[in-house]
Amino acid sequence: MKRLLVALAFMSLAALGQKVGLEPVAQNLDKPVFLTQEPGGPLLAVLQKGRIVALTSGGQSPWLDVSNKVSCCGQRGLLSIAFHPGYRKNRRFFLYYTDRRGYVVIEEYRRKKPFRNLLRIKEPSPNNNGGGLAFGPDGYLYVGTGDGGVTGDPQNNAQNPASLLGKVLRIDVDGGNPYAIPDDNPFAFNDSYRPEIWALGLRNPWRFSFDRESGDLYLGDQGQNNWEEIDYVPAPPGSGGGLNFGWNVLEGNHCFKANKECSRLRMEPPIIEYSHKVGCGVVGGYVYRGSKMPALQGSYLFGDYCKGLVWQAVWQGDAWKTKVLLRSDLKISSFGEDSAGELYLVDYGGAVYRLVPSR
Repeated sequence: MKRLLVALAFMSLAALGQKVGLEPVAQNLDKPVFLTQEPGGPLLAVLQKGRIVALTSGGQSPWLDVSNKVSCCGQRGLLSIAFHPGYRKNRRFFLYYTDRRGYVVIEEYRRKKPFRNLLRIKEPSPNNNGGGLAFGPDGYLYVGTGDGGVTGDPQNNAQNPASLLGKVLRIDVDGGNPYAIPDDNPFAFNDSYRPEIWALGLRNPWRFSFDRESGDLYLGDQGQNNWEEIDYVPAPPGSGGGLNFGWNVLEGNHCFKANKECSRLRMEPPIIEYSHKVGCGVVGGYVYRGSKMPALQGSYLFGDYCKGLVWQAVWQGDAWKTKVLLRSDLKISSFGEDSAGELYLVDYGGAVYRLVPSR
């Protein structure tokens, strides 16, 4: 099990990785927060104010506009898009956004057909709205929700089994109305929990991803006072979900408040953490499965919004080893992955870059 903790403030391994550079893909974007590729189509940049644009060699062109629904900005807005595994045939895709009444909304769209609302979750505060949205290798939709904001999760949403906030949810969008609960969800038959819950104890799971080869999940959970963390869930049979990542009892692997009861019992520690002396806003990335940078094959890449850093993390038999791959002045709002497994950086300042071997 890949569970040993690495504190980035003290780890470095020169033997890891290769030099990487940035190749411009798009400029002059208005607050980009996510990038993906439409299956069989172009790269798509998600813009926080409510638009999605296609990136082509000729520039950018409109793909979708829901700005009339979206609240922006700060940590609110149109935050991500996920394509159904059968998109090429059924044309179904899903949006994660905050609406103008302060709700987190998950909606299903089909090209040229009316949208369908799947989830509306009341947010008590404008911050910590989550934003992660992805289909797992099992075909279910995973949703990463924030704890509802304010400071320190005073409503205890992240640890509350009756709340959908501060969680990763797992739903079956191919059954039920508007969705079904997978029978193997960890709390599907526990009346004390909302059955959608797949993992809990999260503050702001802004970005997470599944390794396209192994099916393992990697999640960046943004901290509050002192610690940022990367959480990990191995694909079944390694784990069936149900993990508690500790917030707001723990921040990273540390007690959140010294005067608060701090039991690590049944809490899942992060695999990687770093202090706010290093950065202040972790951005979960992807396991590299492309071909242009073979030395990074199988490495997990992630970054920090405040410092513009990109790290490489590798499991080396008994521990995670990490190295800074790139130092930049970018405000990294997200990573992106295309159909070939190549990776991209999204700069909130208005640009998209492809990660390439550096000369």
